[in-house]
Amino acid sequence: MPKPKLTPEIKLQADAIVARFNVERLRGQPGAHYVTNYRGVHLYLGRQHGDQFEPICRLTYAGDMNHWDFAIYKYSSGRYDPEEWFFPGAEEVDGAIEGAMRAGLKAYPS
Repeated sequence: MPKPKLTPEIKLQADAIVARFNVERLRGQPGAHYVTNYRGVHLYLGRQHGDQFEPICRLTYAGDMNHWDFAIYKYSSGRYDPEEWFFPGAEEVDGAIEGAMRAGLKAYPS
């Protein structure tokens, strides 16, 4: 079975979810807002500080907007690790983009 593609329409939907989360949940918290970056089937969530993108997690599109595969960014190794589940906020990961952002806020508070 072919891997699902991350189409421009799905990217727009994901960007809208992130923007809504930033407005509804993170208003007034400097440095806490999420930004998106896309490569292939991956959505990278991070925080932007000036010109610096600070990675938080990587989501892999699995064919459903509510079921993305999650990998936390590990600063100790400088890579995304889909096998790491022992971090603050892991309980928030539920397959949705919002769950990944909630987990990221606990794993890497600003």
